[in-house]
Amino acid sequence: MIIDVVLPAALAVIMFTLGLGLTIEDFRRVFVFPRGVSIGLVNLVLISPLLAFLIADLLNLDPAMALGLVLLGASPGGTLATMFTHLAKGETALSVTMTAISSVCSVITIPLFLTLANEYFDAGKSLEDVNMPIVVLRTFLITVLPLSIGMSVRSRSPEWVDRFQPTFMKVSIGLFFGVVLAAVLSELDLIRENFWRVAGGALLLNSVAMTLSFTIARLARLSERQSTAIAMELGIHNGTVAIVVAGMINDELMIPAAVYAIFMYFTGSGFAYVMARRNSRA
Repeated sequence: MIIDVVLPAALAVIMFTLGLGLTIEDFRRVFVFPRGVSIGLVNLVLISPLLAFLIADLLNLDPAMALGLVLLGASPGGTLATMFTHLAKGETALSVTMTAISSVCSVITIPLFLTLANEYFDAGKSLEDVNMPIVVLRTFLITVLPLSIGMSVRSRSPEWVDRFQPTFMKVSIGLFFGVVLAAVLSELDLIRENFWRVAGGALLLNSVAMTLSFTIARLARLSERQSTAIAMELGIHNGTVAIVVAGMINDELMIPAAVYAIFMYFTGSGFAYVMARRNSRA
């Protein structure tokens, strides 16, 4: 009941709240700042899942755990990434744009990398009897659709949204913690058995993704504020998406995202603290 109904409903509310903060201009910004957005999205939709592949392979993770890590790596950025970017005095507009576009792209990237990971790690049992088109449809219904509805509500009633969005945001963050807690409790025994091995993979994915994406952005001559936004998007994935999609397939796949959600606050906060000081000086 919780995994099949409550978690998807919670994710839909979170994505609706994300949509309340978006306008069509956030998507048009691709054409205004093409270099920053394109570099950020390449990092997010290609480098991040490939890093998850590499780390899962290097650590010789169990096939289900490897699939869960790749699922996490293929998940989009989220509202928390934008919040951390703001705290780090990064380019918040760039973060919002990457979150919006990657959320839409996740309908394609998540099934694609899950299928590739299933073949690479020979995890046939994990995706046994899974109807991938149905997973794609359900992912669309609980991510892109509520996101679009939220945007529509904002365009029609901006004053109402401005008044109640802070409340929705608090509810959204509360739901995120609730989803993570539910995932942890539902697979507590498995998490205990696999914690240290999965924790190493989650921490590596988080720290390496942030470091590498920031370095790539700087080498591409993006500003430190833009590079901060890109690094945060790579370091603060929308773990709720990964947890809910995992619940559609195999509950074991939720474990990496649940463990990752614990670490990302510490690494994200540390990075935000350092970059806030650097960006303030800049």
